[in-house]
Amino acid sequence: MLTVVCCTQLAAQGFSREQFPEGSYSPVTNINPNGYPRVLADNSVMFRVSAPQAQLVQIDLCGTKYDMTKQDNGIWTVTTQPQVPGFHYYFMIVDGVSVADPASQTFYGCSRWSSAIEIKEAETDDFEVQDVAHGEVRTVYYYSKVDETWRPLMIYTPANYQAVKANLPVVYIQHGGGEDHRGWMEQGRTAQIMDNLIAAGKARPMVVVSSNSNVRSRNGGFGGGYSWEGMQTFRKELLENIIPFVEKNYKVRKDPKGRAMCGLSMGGGQSFYIGLRDPDVFANVGVFSTGMFGGIRGASNFDLEKEVPGILSDTHTFNKQFDVFFMTCGEQDPRIEYTRSIVKTMHDKSVEVRFKSYPGDHEWQVWRKSFYDFAQYLFKQ
Repeated sequence: MLTVVCCTQLAAQGFSREQFPEGSYSPVTNINPNGYPRVLADNSVMFRVSAPQAQLVQIDLCGTKYDMTKQDNGIWTVTTQPQVPGFHYYFMIVDGVSVADPASQTFYGCSRWSSAIEIKEAETDDFEVQDVAHGEVRTVYYYSKVDETWRPLMIYTPANYQAVKANLPVVYIQHGGGEDHRGWMEQGRTAQIMDNLIAAGKARPMVVVSSNSNVRSRNGGFGGGYSWEGMQTFRKELLENIIPFVEKNYKVRKDPKGRAMCGLSMGGGQSFYIGLRDPDVFANVGVFSTGMFGGIRGASNFDLEKEVPGILSDTHTFNKQFDVFFMTCGEQDPRIEYTRSIVKTMHDKSVEVRFKSYPGDHEWQVWRKSFYDFAQYLFKQ
């Protein structure tokens, strides 16, 4: 395996002397901008690696495995089907062993370090670094009394943070299963989105806190699961450790109207339960691509009133407690019809919930757009 990896890296250096397919480009996720993989004009992806001693090399992209073809010089190549725009994890499988591609940057996703490829999409410049005032993202550590250890947070502060006298509103943003606190700041491009929205006057300056919700309690329990009971470990972590740390060390508001909670997939479920059942903490909630309504294994017969008491039986009071309640899902996500159905149930009962869907499956381009829209709704009252 070491031989394969080294050969791949050496071969990648040599690719710079080649003529690439016309209209192709090197994705920003590549280590070498003059190397492979290459995104072709139709959004298919050409992979090329050197592994002369390997017997079988495959690319696993978005759950589809592509067998590579070996040339006489030991170079393996394959071109995938066209891919939807956005950020996609992938792996290289060499003789049955799945590894990260050394030609790609690595990201923590799928519960491991993963390669990724970014397929460009038109009119998404607000997800890119622009010539505007830039905020700052720092990794800081707080002590968890739940896990009895030091744990990380990644915190975005806007460009004018040091000069601001008044406390800023704050968003607590949650990752999905198989990811961690780095997801929203790296894969999700939270800082770029916030910088550009603030510069354009489309969003208020705010602090964004991304925590690692993969927390285990020393007395048992894990911070996941699509049930109120399953949320209790992370709920305790958030309310008793994370929020007090942020409010002690950052210039942020300490009232429900000045706080928001949002998240994707597993983090969407956490935001739904914790955000909607703790209106004395959060007056703004965003739920992106959660599977608790259906579309994933184990999700069925979701009882909305039972899970959020009063949402249907005392809707007037529920609506008064929240300034923003926003839900989204990808249009090709298996969760979409279940999400639309639960939103219809809420609308039929006059629950004030905004809903948007976006082209895409269960992936980051949908979630970037979700946060981009959510941030523009926040803290306007």
